Amino acid sequence: MAEVNMTGTAQAEGLDVPFVPQIALDRDSEVPLYQQIAHPLEELILAGRLEPGRLIEDEVSMARRLKVSRPTTRRALRDLVARGLLTRRRGVGTRVTPMHVRRPLGLTSLNDDLVDAGFTPRTEVLSYEVMLAGEQEARDLHTGIGSEVVRTTRLRYIDDEPLAILTNLLPSGDRTPSVTQLTRQGLYDSLAVHGIRPVMAQQSIGARLASARESHLLALDEGSAVLVMERTAFDKEGTVIEYGNHVYNCGMYSFQFNLVADG
Repeated sequence: MAEVNMTGTAQAEGLDVPFVPQIALDRDSEVPLYQQIAHPLEELILAGRLEPGRLIEDEVSMARRLKVSRPTTRRALRDLVARGLLTRRRGVGTRVTPMHVRRPLGLTSLNDDLVDAGFTPRTEVLSYEVMLAGEQEARDLHTGIGSEVVRTTRLRYIDDEPLAILTNLLPSGDRTPSVTQLTRQGLYDSLAVHGIRPVMAQQSIGARLASARESHLLALDEGSAVLVMERTAFDKEGTVIEYGNHVYNCGMYSFQFNLVADG
């Protein structure tokens, strides 16, 4: 099996100096070479010896230095990306993934949950469109076809890493949050300013492959798996106050359920 030698700690070398794993590959082993590369890196990350955000040597340089094919190093790094241990961003490189977000499942704002968990969230409003509801929008908001609604899409970051694409439908009117509000704070805080608060929601969670646009926005390889959530939130009168369709980088994000046995 391969052995890896740490030539220096991430803390000592700095986050933007690529970590170069000194791996002694056993070419006679039955263990595939990509696993011999991925496993030592995995151990270093899980042990905390490579801190979150640390840049990793690129696949081309690694392949040349270890005298293996580029597909071998690409697969090693992709396996670690798929496991949520590394993240890839265009123009930034492959880095150790920031701390995983485990969100309790409840009627709360993602922005507030991130702050409570010690992260520094940032929001970029990608689009904000006032439109007339078609059949799908009317169904999602439980309103009439032709009603005026707002569709907004936001990109939520934690510590400057893209975490989620948040698309929401809202009834249009004097109490609809503005672009400025949605940039500065979470949706539910923006609604609360206008006296609107959710008291109940219908929610579903699933997974699928990311589209090309979603992969680009979340800095993922095209076709990577993503976590998806749909939520329809109601106020105390039973009126729909928002419909959300959200896409998350599942390497950085998961939901936490508390289960209790009957009896």
